[in-house]
Amino acid sequence: MTEEKIQSVLTIVFSVFVLLFSLVPFAYMFLTSLNFNPDFLSTGLSLTASNYKSILGVKSLHFLDYLKNSLIVSAISAFVTVVIAALAAYAITRLEMKGKTFILLFILAISMFPQISLIGYLFEIMAKIGIINTYTALVFPYIAWILPLSLWILVSYFAQIPKELDKAAVIDGCSKLQILFKVIFPVALPGLFSTLLLSFIFAFNEFIFALILTIDHNARTIPVGIALFEGLHGEIPWGNIMAASAITIIPVVVLTLIFQRHIIQGLTRGAVKG
Repeated sequence: MTEEKIQSVLTIVFSVFVLLFSLVPFAYMFLTSLNFNPDFLSTGLSLTASNYKSILGVKSLHFLDYLKNSLIVSAISAFVTVVIAALAAYAITRLEMKGKTFILLFILAISMFPQISLIGYLFEIMAKIGIINTYTALVFPYIAWILPLSLWILVSYFAQIPKELDKAAVIDGCSKLQILFKVIFPVALPGLFSTLLLSFIFAFNEFIFALILTIDHNARTIPVGIALFEGLHGEIPWGNIMAASAITIIPVVVLTLIFQRHIIQGLTRGAVKG
């Protein structure tokens, strides 16, 4: 067997392994959500839609409230984060300023602090100003938490946009802001899309901040809501949890499928020079 064939076989085997490793948990989740008993592997399949009817129809579970909260908080956080990161990335890559590398490394270093080490202070501050269990209590921490990732992605993307475009715009009489909104943003649209979606996913999946800074269904997000599902006698309703999880991933999957071309283009262009 030639070296090329061996490499091809190893690539196929590795790809199949990664595919199975990624999809088997989702397949198990869907099968569990459609069965009476979570231990269907030993008792056999008994298909039912009761789990989906429960989470969508039983108001005491507040599933739709949790989902609405997650969508609103994640959308606001992602949008504001990308706007701030885009302005910062433009300043770092286009304006003459000292310490650009230090600024990026400083932001990266701050992002490495674990959430659990900060949540106590955040709770104390937000309790004093009276915003516990509100969207505001989640949006501000989410923006700070997601901003380093968004900034690094957009800096790497903006750096690949030729500065000749800026010079041409200056000759045409554009100001710095006009260059940003009329030249840089349209060219960087794939990068902005990919950053927006990644920011949305990060905020949508966040758990610690939402667990500590919310109290009930008025602001609690879906990851915490699902984690706190309980049956009448304290048992864990795996069917309901898996059904809720299956519905929860739909917005993220739909967004990824719609914008996958922009995401791939945005991330790959920001990672490769030329």
